[in-house]
This record gives sequence, structure tokens and C-alpha cells, in this order.
Amino acid sequence: MNATKNPTIVYLRVSTAEQETDSQEHQVLEYCRVRGWQPPVIFRDAASGASSSRPGLEQMLAQVRAGGVHQVVTYKPDRLGRRLTHLPIIVGELQMRNVASICTSQGIDTSKQNPVGQLQLGVLMAVAGFERALIKARTLAGLEVARRRGKRLGRPPLDPTIVRLIHDSAARLGHHVRAIAREIHAPPSTVCRVLAKLDREEIHAVG
Repeated sequence: MNATKNPTIVYLRVSTAEQETDSQEHQVLEYCRVRGWQPPVIFRDAASGASSSRPGLEQMLAQVRAGGVHQVVTYKPDRLGRRLTHLPIIVGELQMRNVASICTSQGIDTSKQNPVGQLQLGVLMAVAGFERALIKARTLAGLEVARRRGKRLGRPPLDPTIVRLIHDSAARLGHHVRAIAREIHAPPSTVCRVLAKLDREEIHAVG
């Protein structure tokens, strides 16, 4: 990974079973070359069912926040979001900073010069919202069944990337749940959960 300023970032993610990194990289770099862009900064992650950690994505977002980035190029939308429901949060972060999202395999380009690409990604994000609503409905139904059976209920761990986005927004906006949720396209309940944990950690640190 090259740490110098560069208007183009490439993000690659591949599971160890797929072994597609070289193929993804070739296609994405060729896309950049044809457009006359300088060699991009490349960030990589290996997908793993055992861990939700994605240091490559965290580093990529950190460089975006540092400024000077014009576009983030990936092979497919699902390379950028670990789950479809995470895609609006990450894309929202990029849009907030006027960074285009480009997915080479599907011709998606959200730059101002390509309204069709914005529409394509908008459809994907709408599907993500629908999927999120379905998951919520199924979760609530499952919790109700578990409650009736007397099972102890608990919450699944949050994705570290979402937690980091909420922390960053809170540092700028304060602990305003609705403002943060609107900025990063996350459910207010998720924002509340992360901020509550952050408050507890700060109190513990002071004590």
C-alpha cells in the first residue's frame, strides 16, 4: 500500500476460498489505466467468516477522510460492503466527502458525470434497505419466539467499521443520534447502542 496522496483508491476483498485477488486487481487496474489515471493506492482485505475485522477498509476510509481522494474503485459492490446492508453506510461516507464509488464489473459510477451509475447504486441501496427491514422483522419474530420459550436473549456484535463511522461522526457532531444516523445511513438504535457503550468507556476512563 502506498501512503502518498492519490485521487484514486482501489479496494480489493476476497475470501481465501475464492483466490480471486489477482483477477480482481488486473481488471480494476486496467479500468484505471484506460482512463489515464495515475497508478492508484491499493488496499486489500481477506474475507473470513471467523472475523469481521477489515483493516484494509479502515485504512481506505482513513485516507478518504484525510482528503484529496476523488474515487474509490472496487470490482463489485459486495467487495465494498461486507453485507449488502452495510453498503449504504460506507457509500454514504464516501458521498458525504464527494468521493465517487465505482464498481467496474457492473459499470457503476456515482460521479456527477454519470447519473445512470448513481441510479444503479441507488437501486442497490434501496434493496439493502428492504433487506434490512426484512432482517429486522425476522429478528423481532425470532426474539418473540425465544422469549416465549424462556430463552435468554442477547445482541450480536456490531461490525467494527460501523462502530468506527459512528465514533467519527460523534466526534464532529456530538452525541446527536438522529444527526449521526442520517449522516451515515445507520439505524438510530445502532447509533444509540454504540454511543451508550462509548459513554460507559469514557466514564470508566475518568474513574
